[in-house]
Amino acid sequence: MRVGAVSLAVVLTCLSLSRPGAADPRTWKDCSDFTNRFCGECLENINCLWCSVDQRCMNYPVETIIPSSSVCPLKEARWAVCWVSFESLIIAMSIVVGLTLLPFVCCCCYCCCKFKCCCFCCKKKSSCPDEENLKLARRKEERRLHSEQRKFDLRERCNEIRRKYGLIQNSESSYHRLENEF
Repeated sequence: MRVGAVSLAVVLTCLSLSRPGAADPRTWKDCSDFTNRFCGECLENINCLWCSVDQRCMNYPVETIIPSSSVCPLKEARWAVCWVSFESLIIAMSIVVGLTLLPFVCCCCYCCCKFKCCCFCCKKKSSCPDEENLKLARRKEERRLHSEQRKFDLRERCNEIRRKYGLIQNSESSYHRLENEF
């Protein structure tokens, strides 16, 4: 809430400084001089707050950022511009800040979950790195077993060929080496 109030103050200051004659502090008068006059005259000085309940112009209470209801109700308080109440400005700025931060937070969460670089995810799910390691170990073991099976099959095929041509001495195959009988 405090960040929203500070951003509201910054935006309103920028709005008030954009008016001609508002940026020159030498032209500012005391805020109480504009009591029982018009809102526009009061708010030419950015240090002033207009309360439309009692047509009073007063110094803005900078120590509280948002004026308390004892000073002036937020629905009736005006600052920087006369056509918008302070309450409406706070609501509008909160919505703008929220809608601006929401996509940023969503992008951060998406990137953290996709690339698994988020400390929050890994702390909540302490098994995140372990699951990956288990999968890698399982794949490695499967590859090793598959490789051993291929080696065994190749050895068997070679031995079968050797038996066929009588290259193995203890062969029980039906094939025999032909000897020259001449």
